[in-house]
Amino acid sequence: MVKVVVIKFKNGGKLYYFAPKNGEVYERNMPVIVETAKGLEYAWVAYPTREVEDEEVVQPLKPIIRIATQKDKDFYAAAEAKKPEAMRICRERIAKHGLEMKLVDCEYAFDGSKIVFYFTSANRVDFRELVKDLASTFHNRIELRQVGTRDETKYLGGLAPCGRVCCCAGNMPEFKKVTIKMAKTQGLALNPAKINGLCGRLMCCLSYESEYYADAYKKVPKVGSEVGSPDGKGIVASVNMLKMTVKVKIDDQNGGLIYKDFPVEEIKFKKGNAPVKDEDEKDEE
Repeated sequence: MVKVVVIKFKNGGKLYYFAPKNGEVYERNMPVIVETAKGLEYAWVAYPTREVEDEEVVQPLKPIIRIATQKDKDFYAAAEAKKPEAMRICRERIAKHGLEMKLVDCEYAFDGSKIVFYFTSANRVDFRELVKDLASTFHNRIELRQVGTRDETKYLGGLAPCGRVCCCAGNMPEFKKVTIKMAKTQGLALNPAKINGLCGRLMCCLSYESEYYADAYKKVPKVGSEVGSPDGKGIVASVNMLKMTVKVKIDDQNGGLIYKDFPVEEIKFKKGNAPVKDEDEKDEE
């Protein structure tokens, strides 16, 4: 077993293991200074000291340098206060150079060595002149990093169609594998307005119950197929994979139609639906 402290660099961000410093006691959401490949960074304790299996840790573990001092907190607050002005200046320079790019976020390195600007663009962008312009304006090293549309939503946040904060911005450390097959298996209408998130890509939450629906899909009849029911043969009008019920359309004796719900176990049909065919199995990046 290895003692670790679980660290996050932003709310809803990916979690990392760091080695605790001898003699320090950590509490949840406590600000700390850690050493990373990018140098010293300001972060927060997601989970205090705990023990994990050796195979869960990639050695050597980077150390926690110290619990953030008041000076560290003031420096971080000052850097955050400068971000709106830095974003404004960068947008002005982007317009000045006529570049087709959308600025998403920026961050100051904790050691003050550089400023990183994040942007989205449909195409490759030659931003060399922009970097020179920004470097002469801020008198600091400048980095521009292109991110995807899903990353943009993760940075900016927002309310999803369900009314909650977008999963990627609020409680999802890493992007999940999401495909159109998941929506088909769950019986959702393939309407972009219903299954796409703010980023314009498939909603991350489609993956949450995908395993359950994939299993349930094999245990229910297909919509439109003929089945046997306690009230006679009929056609499947719809299925509810949460309640595991089937709505069957049955001809009555007067030439009319009746719709009736039955538990799946009362329906006679050929078990084992074939997997949903998906022409576009690519993950949403």
